[in-house]
Amino acid sequence: MGCLHPTNKNLDGMKIINSRKAGFTLVEIMIVVAIIGLLAAIAIPNLLKARATSQQNVCINNLRQISTAIQEWAMETGQQATATPASTDITPYLGRGANGNLQSVVCPLATTKTFAGSYTMTTVDASPQCAVNGGAGAVDSAHPHNLPN
Repeated sequence: MGCLHPTNKNLDGMKIINSRKAGFTLVEIMIVVAIIGLLAAIAIPNLLKARATSQQNVCINNLRQISTAIQEWAMETGQQATATPASTDITPYLGRGANGNLQSVVCPLATTKTFAGSYTMTTVDASPQCAVNGGAGAVDSAHPHNLPN
């Protein structure tokens, strides 16, 4: 013989209603949101710092390539230390394709995204400078965009 009482019915034959529904309580959801907020508060400043550092590194590496191109141009053409190169003079020495290319030599913080809007060159014996932020070469003092001496 089978079971006399089905599992969902009590002795009187009435159905038992479970009041517990599947899902999360408000308190559990609030705890999860608080934990996510705490992790975001810790991570976002570090991500911003890493971004600023990487932009600084890109700009400094561009300045190194420009400086090297200026020196190569001066040696090959026999220029004096007081000579002032034009951007077209150093283009072949940048090593970006067969004839060089100034389109990709820009500071990540420059608003114009052009070589002229990103960097300034004076003479062969002077280092090129980042033109962002009025020539200061950085948005904040913790991440300057200058060649080390």
